[in-house]
Amino acid sequence: MGTATAPAGTGPLVTIDRVHAAREIAGELGLDLLVFTPGSDLRYLVGYNAHPLERLTALAVPARGEAFLVVPRLEAPMVSASPAGGLGLDVLAWDETDDPFALLAAAAGARLGGAPSRVGVGARSWAEHALGVQRAVPGSALELATPVVDRLRMVKSAAEIEELTIAGAAIDRVHARMGEWLRVGRTEAQVGADIAAAILEEGHVSVDFVIVGSGPNGASPHHELSDRTIGAGDVVVVDLGGGTPTGYRSDCTRTYVVGGAAAPDVTEWYGVLQAAQRAATDAVRPGVTAESIDAAARTVIADAGWGEHFIHRTGHGIGLDTHEAPYVVEGNDIPLVPGMAFSVEPGIYLAGRCGARIEDIVVCTEDGVRVLNHGPRELVELPG
Repeated sequence: MGTATAPAGTGPLVTIDRVHAAREIAGELGLDLLVFTPGSDLRYLVGYNAHPLERLTALAVPARGEAFLVVPRLEAPMVSASPAGGLGLDVLAWDETDDPFALLAAAAGARLGGAPSRVGVGARSWAEHALGVQRAVPGSALELATPVVDRLRMVKSAAEIEELTIAGAAIDRVHARMGEWLRVGRTEAQVGADIAAAILEEGHVSVDFVIVGSGPNGASPHHELSDRTIGAGDVVVVDLGGGTPTGYRSDCTRTYVVGGAAAPDVTEWYGVLQAAQRAATDAVRPGVTAESIDAAARTVIADAGWGEHFIHRTGHGIGLDTHEAPYVVEGNDIPLVPGMAFSVEPGIYLAGRCGARIEDIVVCTEDGVRVLNHGPRELVELPG
């Protein structure tokens, strides 16, 4: 067995106040116990970026009493070395022959003065962990803790916005270098490998995704990489994202044309896309709804006759996850408040031919909007 080192947490961004706030919201919602296993919720609340393994690691937050961590004894030193080690939480270490779920249930019951009846678990908990908790508390009702953590995570602090700003600037630098790699005769996979290396060179510690959709592949919004060779005049959608040392994510899309000018009709509808992205960005301000931002982009595209080719929501929140609340989509009537950070990324996709998308990360501010990506939003022409 190799020597384990503590994964990076979110450093000085994390305080015990986050755990206390989660406990208060749980009480408001009538939840007796919150349980968070490895993932972004755990990292957000206590700064521990735990390995997702079959062994149970969990933060338990009773609606009454102090929160605690249940961890495998062999990983307890990693907790101490992470930001969680400075929060004053009780750490209950379990041995290989122990039942960690029984340990968690007993500790929670002692704090609550009885067994919990409503237990909220993180939305991305492994099923074996969530069901293990439920089995350890017979008769309990298991539900998602999403209403608790979304209320906390949707509104970013100034420090979190600074981390997103750093991430955005780093991914902008990658897009600014696209002419180094995106050339006629190279495959999407070759270009993608160079881009992935640059994402790390420019300050990220992980590559979350690299989408290089050339020609007809650009009409598939989540196409990643293939062996297709880029041809002269190809329109290429490049969508990139990675994680910074503190765990905050970048996500930015630009569209390029390689080795020639775009066809006149492409230039025409790309101008519509630019107008839609600008209209949605300009609509961001406190009090308007998330769905109204979607409508601002969608109306421009639909009025120009391209509505059927805009096939996804306009945006998603971003933070420790690339996709998190709030979602900018019809039906989400949540009002924007200062500190909400999300993408604005309308697209137009012509099946069998090409596609285009423009994506920036924006932050709702007290008086409007702050845009965190600053590269050109025009259809960028690159030499062949």
